[in-house]
This record gives sequence, structure tokens and C-alpha cells, in this order.
Amino acid sequence: MSQSCHRLFPLSYVVLVLSVLVGCTSPRTSYTASEASSARILNLADLRLYADAPISRARGDKRPVMLSGPQIYLALSGGGADGAYGAGVLNGWTETGTRPSFSIVSGVSTGALIAPFAFLGSDYDATLRDLYTSGVAESLLDAPNPLNAIFGSSVFGNTRLRELVAKYIDAKLVDAVATEYAKGRLLFVVTTNLDSQRSVIWDLGRIASLRSLEGLHLFRDVITASASLPVVFPPMPVAAEANGKQFEELHVDGGVSAPVLTLPEAFLVQTAKPARIGDLQLFVLINNKVEREFQIVPNNTIEIAARSSSTMTKAQTRAIINSTYAFARRNKFEFNLTYIEGDRPASPSSGFDTAYMRALFQYGYDRARNNRLWSKSPPANGLATPSALRPELARLLATKN
Repeated sequence: MSQSCHRLFPLSYVVLVLSVLVGCTSPRTSYTASEASSARILNLADLRLYADAPISRARGDKRPVMLSGPQIYLALSGGGADGAYGAGVLNGWTETGTRPSFSIVSGVSTGALIAPFAFLGSDYDATLRDLYTSGVAESLLDAPNPLNAIFGSSVFGNTRLRELVAKYIDAKLVDAVATEYAKGRLLFVVTTNLDSQRSVIWDLGRIASLRSLEGLHLFRDVITASASLPVVFPPMPVAAEANGKQFEELHVDGGVSAPVLTLPEAFLVQTAKPARIGDLQLFVLINNKVEREFQIVPNNTIEIAARSSSTMTKAQTRAIINSTYAFARRNKFEFNLTYIEGDRPASPSSGFDTAYMRALFQYGYDRARNNRLWSKSPPANGLATPSALRPELARLLATKN
């Protein structure tokens, strides 16, 4: 569940890992970049795509069926414990009676945990509230083991994370996702493939439509991988095959490569056809702060590393928000943005503090319930210049000139 490193207790262990020159790792089957590009999962080629794949070759001839008419797209960002904000927003939005049924939902990191419940609608609001306020998440970062950092692939194992995902993502929920997918609704989750250093967009609706035990396991594994912050949690191995050769890919937190999945990849690449002008309502829910915050940074390694990581995450998030906003304006799409305001107090402790998450849930709930939620433009203190647009978006815009 990605979040800025200054919010995570294990940062000191991150530094420790980086300082270790020799460690014991499990051997892996070697495979080539070409095999990585053509790899199939569960012997199928249409369960996912790379975000930077050319549009013409992103899914071959197979594209998901979509609902006809205007599209409503909810994009959920990473943020770790701050995912409590998104859970509160969705619960409060339901209370207003104005929450729509989303045509498309995407999730990254903690947003990947939220995404299936947001996709299935308000019947799952109580589940979301329980996930972020009951205290179940607080145990995820219990008992760090520095030996795991030196001789393994993380400070914490992922047993508790996998158990949490399995508890809330059961066969009934996955079957419900498959039913909605058959109607033309789309659900995407992002992971980062460490071997290829690429963002992977997983089509969870298509995976659910397999209606098999293998599909259920992959559904859970993808969500776990998207929520697996590197070093804190181990990478999630995903079995793949190319040219008759079997190997395992390593996938981690989607927020490493994309803090939130918005336009153009998730819509123009993934959907059956681009929306017409005015046919898209875009809701971007950022489970984090995005505005710049002044702070006197202590002059020590840990604090400098944490502040640098936080700055990088904010800058990346703002760049994506602002490039999406520019694209939406150009195409007359409706743009809506919500994020945690800068004056909200930070968590008093590391990890997943239950009291903090409950307060943040209530904050999101109240903002939505009182219709103080959505902004129509990015924050004023971080607007991107045209040169800051992501290269793929800049190229796409150039083709429309």
C-alpha cells in the first residue's frame, strides 16, 4: 500500500538494505526481454497490457466490450493508510444520493484494494469502512525483522497482507465483478513489473470472467502485488509463459511507476473506442496530499531520504493530475478531483494507525456528505507547464493538432 516513505516506519530498514552488499536470494529462471513482452498469463494474452504499449498493438484484436453512451471513470490513487480517505469519500458520496455507477474504475496500490468495492457499488460501503477503520490493517507492519531485509526480499513478509486480501476478496465478490464485466463495465489495477520496469494494467473484469480457481488466485495476487511497497513487502511472483518456456515475473506496488492511472492509457488504450467530446466524466480520487508543504528538514540521512521520496511522489502525482486536466479540457471531458487538503494533520505514528485512519475516514465522509469534495481544476500551487506533460500524452495531443 504505497505511501510516502516518511510515513513508513521501515524506512530505516530501506537504508539498511541499500547498504548490504551481499545477501541470500532465491534463484530465478532466466528469461529475455522479448519473452517478457510476449508472456502469457494462465495461457491467455488478454488479461493485461503494458501501459506504454503502442495503442495499435495494446490488446491485438481483443478489446473489452463497453457500455454504450457516456462513460463515468473513477481513478483511485495510492496512499497507504491514507486510503481511509477514499473509503470515507465513497461512503459519504453514497449518503448524498448522487454517487453514480462507474463505467470504469482503476486502482493503484491502496486504490487497488478500494477499486473492486467501488466498482461493485454502495452495497460494499460497509466492507470498505471495516477494511480501513476496524484496526485490521494495523497488524500489517507488526514485528519487522532486519534479517528479512538482509537475507530476504523485504522487511516484512506478505503473509498478513495476503490474508487480508483473501478475507475481503472472496469468490462471491470476484463472481460479482465478472457479472458486471459481462455488462460492459471495466475494472483495472496497476502493478509494476520489476524485471521490465514497466507499468502493467491488469483487466480484473476479464480475469474474474474466467470463473475459475486460477482466476480467483490471480485476481487476489494482482491486488496484493499492487499493494506491495518494495522492501517493506516482498514482490509478488506471477507465473508466466512465452514460447513454451515457463518463468516467474516479479510484481510490486503499482505506485512505483504510476501513482494514479488516468488518461490517456486507461481510457484510450483499454476501451473499445475513444469517447466522443463531452462523453466522459472523470473523477480522480487522490488518497494523499498533493500540495507543497513547507517543512524544516532535519539534516540526517533518514529524514532527507524520506523528504526526497515524499517530494518525488507529490511531483509525479501533480504532473499526472495536470496532464490529465489539460487533456480533459481539450476534449471537453468533465474533470473532477479530490485529495487530502494540506492542513490535515499527518499520522502521529508510522504504519497503519487505526485512530488516524478512523479520523481520516470521517474527514472524507464529511467532505462528501456536505458536498465539499470535488474541484474542477488542479491545485493552484503546482500547475504543470506543457513541457512537464508525460511524453505519451504529449505525443497524443500532437496528433490532434
